[in-house]
Amino acid sequence: MKALSHYLTRRDWMADIPMKVLAGPLLILMILSMMILPLPPFALDLFFTFNIALSIMVLLVSMFTSKPLDFAAFPAVLLFTTLLRLSLNVASTRVVLMDGHEGGDAAGKVIEAFGQFLVGGNFAVGLVVFLILVIINFMVITKGAGRIAEVGARFMLDSMPGKQMAIDADLNAGMIGEDDARQRRAEVSQEADFYGSMDGASKFVRGDAMAGLVIMAINILGGLMIGLLQYDMAFSDAARTYILLAIGDGLVAQIPALVISTAAGVTVSRVNTEQDVGQQMIGQLFANPRVLLLAAGVMGLLGLVPGMPNLVFLLFTAVLGGLAWWMTRTSERRLVAEQEAQPSEPAPEAPEASWDDVQLVDTLGLEVGHRLIPLVDAREKGELLGRIKSVRKKFAQEVGFLPPVVHIRDNLELGATTYRVTLKGAEVGRADAWPGRWLAIDPGHVSGELDGTPTQDPAFGLPAVWIDTSQREQAQVYGYTVVDASTVVATHLNHLLHRHAPEMLGRQEVQKLLDKLGEEQKSLVEEVVPKAIPLTTFTRILQQLLDEDVSIRDLRTILDTLAEHAPHQQDPTELTSLVRIALGRAITQQWFAGQETLNVMGLEPQLEQVLNQAMNGSGALEPGLAQTLMSQAESALQRHESSGEPPVMVVTHSLRPVLARFLRRRLQHLVVMSQAEIPDDRMLRVTTLVGGTS
Repeated sequence: MKALSHYLTRRDWMADIPMKVLAGPLLILMILSMMILPLPPFALDLFFTFNIALSIMVLLVSMFTSKPLDFAAFPAVLLFTTLLRLSLNVASTRVVLMDGHEGGDAAGKVIEAFGQFLVGGNFAVGLVVFLILVIINFMVITKGAGRIAEVGARFMLDSMPGKQMAIDADLNAGMIGEDDARQRRAEVSQEADFYGSMDGASKFVRGDAMAGLVIMAINILGGLMIGLLQYDMAFSDAARTYILLAIGDGLVAQIPALVISTAAGVTVSRVNTEQDVGQQMIGQLFANPRVLLLAAGVMGLLGLVPGMPNLVFLLFTAVLGGLAWWMTRTSERRLVAEQEAQPSEPAPEAPEASWDDVQLVDTLGLEVGHRLIPLVDAREKGELLGRIKSVRKKFAQEVGFLPPVVHIRDNLELGATTYRVTLKGAEVGRADAWPGRWLAIDPGHVSGELDGTPTQDPAFGLPAVWIDTSQREQAQVYGYTVVDASTVVATHLNHLLHRHAPEMLGRQEVQKLLDKLGEEQKSLVEEVVPKAIPLTTFTRILQQLLDEDVSIRDLRTILDTLAEHAPHQQDPTELTSLVRIALGRAITQQWFAGQETLNVMGLEPQLEQVLNQAMNGSGALEPGLAQTLMSQAESALQRHESSGEPPVMVVTHSLRPVLARFLRRRLQHLVVMSQAEIPDDRMLRVTTLVGGTS
């Protein structure tokens, strides 16, 4: 309390508070003071004028925003403007009933102007105009805006899981970073909060319209009673005086309310684009000259009908026809200017063949059909180029080496929407992508079906459907993961990079890794390569690690292990097994992050004994045993994954290399680990047996 008292007694304590922070409290204090304290007519004029100006500002802000979140404060503004109008009604009612007998300007010039000038001093006309404004506001604009906000809030909440999954998919595919994902999640949450607030805030405007009717009726009845009973006025004089004042009071509050309601309708009915409402309307209504010509023809026919106002209809016919002609001429001149701007180049002579004509095979290539060219065209702001860069960067951060540059070219021999990925000139992946459409991927728990082109997710083989943009929100509500064509291609490419990582790692890439580590650990690098093992053997070890989805980022640990064991062991397979033991904690972390108990697959004891005997005898698996082992492993893997566990099998150290090479031929996503790779602080529990039933 002493500190608070010291802070409040400082002379400069107001300087610590920004003025925008005080705006809300000052507005509330002003509203409360208008409800409690009597205001002179001039103050009423100021506040009514401020209310009109504020409503116009709100409407203009809603018109010039390109998406609803640009005006996220609108629900709060709606509440404050409604309270401001109601408080003005209370203040003006007090003045009208107390001083209305003194004349039309007793409640201020603004109310007098709305009661005399706008309706010509005729209270019957004023009542009709007021009722029409209330009906337009309550029955049309407010009701429609409230319904749009209600439906928008419901669909926004229903689509949140799908949008969150789409963000997670982009993050996992390397399309976006952690900061971008966090920002997009915040935007999704803000959109849901905004539409939910707008759904509730629309009730303010509807209540305001009803309150306007009640307040006008109270003003009329109260004014007549005061005029007849207190001031002995004639009924006609009392009616004319108090009804005109009540009408002026109602109109001066109802017109800003109508403007605010229009702003609410504009805010919730817009479609999210990079344009504001005015640009959308002008750009889409007057985009096609043929529409203007047809409209001019219809107006011209109506203008020729006898009895119609021919001059007005023919005037609009001329305006629409002239506008269509001007738009057509402008479009033609633009095309001619673009054609003339292109320089005409003489046909070059055929040059002699040279060594420059010899084209080496690209390590990594992407070939696209002609309809996919805009996705990779920098002049058309193709999104795929940036996403491929993100994929390569994320791959380098996760796997431990930089993949080759993706050489992109068009291939007219492919289908219009087909693309294929090549590795060293050979095709490793092919699929279709539809620009302008969206791929709705079924993660396994959708609640409805979609109309579209059935297909499969090219990266993971999940069932999917190509849908139009109009079905995107519906698909997200059903629980589909919805991605665009660029994301489909980038995710497929990312999957293929991980799958074929060993083939992309050559001696040149390994040498660059050694050079990078040699800047800090030069003696360690020289001790291992080439003193202990040649560069070729070291490359083979790294390729074997990548073949089993083991990251090679911890190059220092790999070299330390080889420095210890390479002088006594030169077999790359054995050295790889020793390196895996050294990397055991990282491998375990990759598949069991944050888990103390590891639920894994294991071999049935009798089957393990048979395999050990087979390996100690001939060193190879008999065909019958191999077929039995493969079928039992496949069945066990299905049971294990159905319980939500990682696809990890743990076996003895001696069996691990053989089983890993054999089982991963068909079960490529199966991970075979050695018991020696499991850290001592982790508890191992075998929940699924290969060759058993549990």
